[in-house]
Amino acid sequence: MDTLARLEQTIAQRLGASPDESYVASLHHKGLAKIAQKVGEEAVEAVIAAVGDDRDGLVAESADLLMHLLVLLQAKGVSLAEVLAELDRREGVSGLEEKAGRSE
Repeated sequence: MDTLARLEQTIAQRLGASPDESYVASLHHKGLAKIAQKVGEEAVEAVIAAVGDDRDGLVAESADLLMHLLVLLQAKGVSLAEVLAELDRREGVSGLEEKAGRSE
């Protein structure tokens, strides 16, 4: 099992924990808007690290972003497998073609 799949399982397990004992449970308890806000914050921090040429910061913020994204996916009932399947579907398709094929 890979790292992201293990993290997804850990997040699923911690959702039922006490918000006083688990960051994931605490975040989930605050609701979807707070989870989404954290995803946005981590994305911005990753971008700032990248633009600032802070390689270590980019690595750390990317890890934070992936973790918070998995919390968001879990809250919405979307599995990592679904996201990976979508990436598999797009493999070999030009990004411009894929974007043009989306319904607006």
